[in-house]
Amino acid sequence: MIILDIISPERTLVHESVLSVELPGTLGRFEVLKDHAPLISSLVEGNIVYKIDGDKDGRITISSGFVEVCDNHVTACVEL
Repeated sequence: MIILDIISPERTLVHESVLSVELPGTLGRFEVLKDHAPLISSLVEGNIVYKIDGDKDGRITISSGFVEVCDNHVTACVEL
């Protein structure tokens, strides 16, 4: 499992254990799965989509931000 934190300047939007996260990166959409290599990326306008289990997804629309992936922890700091 991956720990997903999505935060904005106002509040924490998501704090969940998830199976995967798909993000709108500056160079295109990308997916983070368990044991993904560490990275930092800027984010552009679009949807962050995360799979909670086999049949349950979550989605947040953002205008911009950045994300850090490290040790099965994804932290996205976003503007809505």
